[in-house]
Amino acid sequence: MSPDVTSPEVATGSTAFDLRTFMRSFGPGLLWAGSAIGVSHLVQSTRAGATAGFALAGVIVFALALKYPFFEFGPRYAAATGESLVEGYHRIGRWAVWMFFLIALSTVVFTNAAILLFTSSLFQYALGVDVSPVLASAVVYTGCGILLWIGHYKALDLAIKVVLLLLAVSTLAAAVIVLPRADFSSFSLVPLPPRGGTIQLAFMLALAGWMPSDILISAYSSLWTLAKDKASGVRASVATARLDFKIAYGGTTILAFAFLTLGAGVMYGSGQEFSSAGAVFSTQLIDLYVQTLGEWTRPIMVVTALTAMFSTALTVMDGYPRVIDRCVKVIMTKDPAKTAHAEVSRPYWIALITIGILMTLLLQLFVSSLTQMVDFVTIVAFLTGPVLGYLNLRVITSPHVPEEHRPGKAMLIYAYVGLASLSAVALIFIVSRLV
Repeated sequence: MSPDVTSPEVATGSTAFDLRTFMRSFGPGLLWAGSAIGVSHLVQSTRAGATAGFALAGVIVFALALKYPFFEFGPRYAAATGESLVEGYHRIGRWAVWMFFLIALSTVVFTNAAILLFTSSLFQYALGVDVSPVLASAVVYTGCGILLWIGHYKALDLAIKVVLLLLAVSTLAAAVIVLPRADFSSFSLVPLPPRGGTIQLAFMLALAGWMPSDILISAYSSLWTLAKDKASGVRASVATARLDFKIAYGGTTILAFAFLTLGAGVMYGSGQEFSSAGAVFSTQLIDLYVQTLGEWTRPIMVVTALTAMFSTALTVMDGYPRVIDRCVKVIMTKDPAKTAHAEVSRPYWIALITIGILMTLLLQLFVSSLTQMVDFVTIVAFLTGPVLGYLNLRVITSPHVPEEHRPGKAMLIYAYVGLASLSAVALIFIVSRLV
């Protein structure tokens, strides 16, 4: 018989590493990686390489390092308490869960619209078809929705493992192929604009703000950790959940630099003008890569671009409705202990369908204003990053978390430095928009 996933013994048992047990709990971190790898990597990292070679490597390291604690607190809290971050926010106060809920609602349609339009454009490019971007986006959304409806979490878990394997192999292969062409003389780990460069502060802020993603998705990973426990019948220990996430974060970091290498190797110094639209920029990357290295490399780059965006589309499609479902339950029951182990139910499916309808209407009416949509989501991410980071820090240090699973002194200092840095970047962003 499978262990009781709510049993505290499973969560706090032996600390000896057991590969079989770990593999049964392995997966939530990959879902987090799937939702993070997308625009931030395929567009932002690659554009950084295309614009400045390796001069902005320090900005990427800076962002990845300072945001790590706030993402890691999601699976840590779920494994330590058997609750998601949504319940944790509610334990701080009803204002906290309402604030998180409103932040999620403010960006859900815009985020899905931008990601689905980008993904469907790449599918059309790969298949050589030309249909309405609104129709193509709706088809991709419906296909992902059917997958989630038929297979639920298990289908999502399996699909992402396959997609991320293809992504990792194709991206690393593409980076290795182009490596001999890369000029590392511009490499810098200083998170500042390179001397004599023409890099705009706005781009550096966007690169830092979206690398690897918005802190909002830390709530996704806490819910996916609980869903994996249900699916496997084994409640992951805190050590297992943290290791799962560390592997995913490490892989995300490696891929960020792989995409930076692609931009630096085939686009930097090419003399071409690159589109500000993500989908067009990505097809330019593919075409220039093929022109530089040969037609035989086209399948590698097409798979790289498609899997990067499809992994994000699929995980975000599940993540937002999952968060909305849990927020509705927590707000309605007013008792986090009663919702911690709840399965996704009617609010999830209502949210999934409603988001799809609103996304289609938004694209139908404002497809030419996609840049403004992305700008809005970017602004919200910058302004709410420090807020969500603070909430995550409050949750993981609360009395509800067993003392042995709370962050140690070094991690707390690390988190406070990260929080101060996120606040500073947000302030700089606000000032840059006003000046």
